[in-house]
Amino acid sequence: MSDAPADPAAAPPQSVRVLNLPNALTVLRLAVVPVFAVLLLTDGGTDEAQRYWATLFFGLAIITDRYDGMIARRRGQVTEFGKLADPIADKALTGTALIGLSTLSLVAWWVTLAILVREVGVTLLRFWVIRHGVIAASRGGKAKTVVQALAIGLYILPLEGALASVRWWVMAVALLLTIVTGLDYVYRALALRRTSARAMRAADARRAAGSTGGSRSDAAA
Repeated sequence: MSDAPADPAAAPPQSVRVLNLPNALTVLRLAVVPVFAVLLLTDGGTDEAQRYWATLFFGLAIITDRYDGMIARRRGQVTEFGKLADPIADKALTGTALIGLSTLSLVAWWVTLAILVREVGVTLLRFWVIRHGVIAASRGGKAKTVVQALAIGLYILPLEGALASVRWWVMAVALLLTIVTGLDYVYRALALRRTSARAMRAADARRAAGSTGGSRSDAAA
């Protein structure tokens, strides 16, 4: 056994590496969700000051969503915890906001249900194809995320008049992108599984051919 001191630059164990900035931002986003919900629903949503505070907390949470993944990739700090917690935090924030807005009769329930079904469905698809590969976010998916966040933020704000009409159109665009990108994700998930299945069958066939060839060579020896 060597008595040499441990190298401080050596990679720490996995349990330590979970404690990093990207994961801290994800946990912070989860912690903001109940605070945001209370601010949004205070006095049945009639307290304008609380609505402004709710908008601020929602905006800060969206910013952490933008940067935690980027920081994790740039620093090489991607962890299994982050892969699991990040989408959960995203859905918790979006779901809480939409359900709260529908409870206040600001957003129709069918809109909320359509968006949540898509988001939960895509999350389940990710787990369904995870052993076959990762489906990269499309431009449409990224646009959906931005427009959806903008629409929700506009509805959280206590707007009236023309601005209230503008947010309706922004939500309509967000809903359209949500549905279209959801269907695209289903198509790509199915295509990935088919491609992966063909690749695995081809690999099995090559292994079988190789073992058969080896057996024949041994027999001829």
